[in-house]
Amino acid sequence: MNKVEEFEDLRSLLFSIAYRILGSVSEAEDAVQETWLRFDASTTRPESTKAFLSTTITRLSIDVLRSARVRREAYVGPWFPEPLLNDPYQDPARSVELADSVSMAALLLLERLSPLERSVFVLREVFAFGFDEVATAVGRSEAACRQLLVRARRHMEAGEPRFRADRQERRELATRFLDAMKDGDVGGLQRLLAADVQLVGDGGGKAPQLAKAIVGAQNVARLLTSVFPWLIRLGVTTEPHDVNGEPGAIARDPDGKVLHVLAFELLDGRVRTIRSVVNPDKLAHLGPVADAWAIDRTLREARRGGR
Repeated sequence: MNKVEEFEDLRSLLFSIAYRILGSVSEAEDAVQETWLRFDASTTRPESTKAFLSTTITRLSIDVLRSARVRREAYVGPWFPEPLLNDPYQDPARSVELADSVSMAALLLLERLSPLERSVFVLREVFAFGFDEVATAVGRSEAACRQLLVRARRHMEAGEPRFRADRQERRELATRFLDAMKDGDVGGLQRLLAADVQLVGDGGGKAPQLAKAIVGAQNVARLLTSVFPWLIRLGVTTEPHDVNGEPGAIARDPDGKVLHVLAFELLDGRVRTIRSVVNPDKLAHLGPVADAWAIDRTLREARRGGR
């Protein structure tokens, strides 16, 4: 097997490691490309290609994350990961196994960890690397990695959900949610929401977003059912689509450009959190992006005119 074939055989693993460490599709893709360049430029053949590439992608991701955390601290409004629509793994069974670790909720929990804790957790807990492999990848002793993992687990376990329905039940709940939202059915929508549901938007100051999180089933139901039927009249479509391994939706403008992505966190048979990613920078990898400001202006004018 030549270098290109060896690398391509491991590409999905490398991207998956980088995305879970970085929470960014574009940065993960850049890290994968840089890993290839370093592998291609190496004059000696590593004893283990997987170990070499995993170490390279992990260390690159740690460096990128350290600088990214500074930017995220100055980010306008809530910061969410870039939405991932398609798992790079071709094996459906493996994709299901990895789905929970790539959910928006899991990635936001990982944000609580230091770059080293996050990397150790991802390599050991998600991809089952041996401690010797983890230690090599992050450049620490096995004992230090065990301690890092203990701390990471403590943070992650504190935020784990109480009860999660199976995947098909979650998809059915999300479909009922979208239907009620589009139909303007306040009561029907409210019955699908947890009492303490939150609606949170990530516009990054580059698109219209909520001034603060909307909390409570009644408040969220009223807001969504007052807005989405109007968007539909303007030609905006909202279609179900898995987002980060969980039920979600993609909204597109009349020209088919991506307006925003909705990611749902479902728990105990209810929608607990609705995350709306509107920042155009985080949507560019999905295709042409809509002008959210223009849609917002048209929506406001239409509602004022009552048409």
